[in-house]
Amino acid sequence: MSVTTINDVEFGEELPVFDPDTSLENVIRFTEAAGWRGSRFTDHAAARKEGLPGALVPGIMSQGFLAAMIHRWAPTAIITNVDTIFRAPVIVDDVYHINGVITDVDLDAGTVEVDLTVTNEKAETRVFGTAAVQLPT
Repeated sequence: MSVTTINDVEFGEELPVFDPDTSLENVIRFTEAAGWRGSRFTDHAAARKEGLPGALVPGIMSQGFLAAMIHRWAPTAIITNVDTIFRAPVIVDDVYHINGVITDVDLDAGTVEVDLTVTNEKAETRVFGTAAVQLPT
């Protein structure tokens, strides 16, 4: 179900799970657009030489995935803040799931708070955060 106004939202509601595209091809497109294509993001072997488990999905790209998840759920939403904590690397070409749950609703202000997690296939939390979202009243 797509959310269009604050009245469509319920406390405790789980947002539809979003599986982002963490493929090497997509990460390369992102880093080239951002102007900072580094081997730690675009080459698994080079990243391993730096002591990393593989090429990394840039943190700002992970935050973009969180925002994309919110906009899939509520296309009219205005995201006013996304606060994230990176617990472990998000590795290129691995499968991840982004989950969200509504943890606060202010009907008068038209705002909601969404807790977000990025987990891998082992259900390990790699990134978690909170988004503040404004919706039409």
